[in-house]
Amino acid sequence: MNIGVIVAMDKELQLLLPLMGEMNEQTIHGFRFYTGSIGQASIVAMKCGIGKVNAALGTATMIDSFSPDLIINTGVAGGTGGTAGILDVVVGTRIAYHDVWCGPGTEWGDAAGCPRFFHTADTVNSLPCLHEGDTVKHGLICSGDIFVADPAVVAHIRDLYPEVDAVDMESAAIAQVCYLRDVPFACIRVISDTPGADDNIAQYRNFWEEAPRHTFDLLRLVIDQLHE
Repeated sequence: MNIGVIVAMDKELQLLLPLMGEMNEQTIHGFRFYTGSIGQASIVAMKCGIGKVNAALGTATMIDSFSPDLIINTGVAGGTGGTAGILDVVVGTRIAYHDVWCGPGTEWGDAAGCPRFFHTADTVNSLPCLHEGDTVKHGLICSGDIFVADPAVVAHIRDLYPEVDAVDMESAAIAQVCYLRDVPFACIRVISDTPGADDNIAQYRNFWEEAPRHTFDLLRLVIDQLHE
């Protein structure tokens, strides 16, 4: 199986690359791709950059250049004050936009020609390693082009999607491209902070000092179990 792995930031990439075997690097349309292996799987990894446009362009370039059988988006996300706390992992079973509305006659979150919710790959979501312990949650991740820090923004997102478990800036754009290109997609994010909390910026900065390596160790288990 040829698996694409997409992260948004350098800090995430530096946690991902040590998992890979001997690597080759190449740059295509301004994106750097790393090809190698994790266990028995062939891997192509990339940092797409922060935000929906970077995520969509990077995903399309990966699909056009490497034809992955599955794309996994991983990295960090903000919590929403729900069941997922800091350092918990959220497996996104559904992905949606919290900042898209195309006008009368459409629902909030509907991207033109796409469903309101993008559903992720059951082959990944059902793996045993994603159903062990109480620090892995399964639920809805919402994306938008804003670092969510304002309690009013959190409340707005929760009004739109009461069941939301995490927020990020890329996963819905990656999911949309995968939907349009008919490529299976999975999303596994670790909670770095609680948007709207008085100290959420400090939470986010301190989080990186703790280095959420267990999330990328979990990614390795996912890839290994896909090959069992």
